[in-house]
Amino acid sequence: MTGAAARRGRPRDATRDRELLDATLAVLTESGYGALTTAAVAARAGVSTATLYRRWPSKEVLVVDAAAAYAKELTAQTDTGSLEGDLRALLRDKAASLTGTEGKLLRTLIGEAAYNTPLAKALKDAFVLPVRQRMKDITQRAVDRGEISPVEHADLLGDLVIGPMMCRFFVAPLPLDDADAATPAETAARLLPFLLRAVGYKGHD
Repeated sequence: MTGAAARRGRPRDATRDRELLDATLAVLTESGYGALTTAAVAARAGVSTATLYRRWPSKEVLVVDAAAAYAKELTAQTDTGSLEGDLRALLRDKAASLTGTEGKLLRTLIGEAAYNTPLAKALKDAFVLPVRQRMKDITQRAVDRGEISPVEHADLLGDLVIGPMMCRFFVAPLPLDDADAATPAETAARLLPFLLRAVGYKGHD
């Protein structure tokens, strides 16, 4: 009986899981969280709804896993060898992601997260904490190189990246033909001097 139990079911196919999560993101960005259904995701992925439910017991769990899987691609560290280079890379990465798929996903989920605690936690884990950790690592490398003094609560400096970016691209976006508008890369460049000062960087000797 034990042997029969051990043989029951098939191992999870990671490739298939990713295809289903990608289908979830596609439907989510097109239709929004409220209109997303497991039937729509299943149809996009070319599987039955039973296939989805064997992996994810609810729409909420499916969306949370999809957001987390996508966010893993956004957490790569870039060690340029200098504080200025590391911060420039971080700002450019975040500006590019918020104006791409990540931005569409966040716009779709932020409103729902205000009333959905598990979804709000998933967004924090997937999109906020990785930036805080990356900022903490950047700061520590700069301390180790002697570029700056130790910074207390360095992880919270990540909010100085997220906050201005969210304001610029979500809260008060400007059309590209506006005189004060800037491309994502230009926005990152404009924020860099302020972030350098926030971590105590004095510049080159």
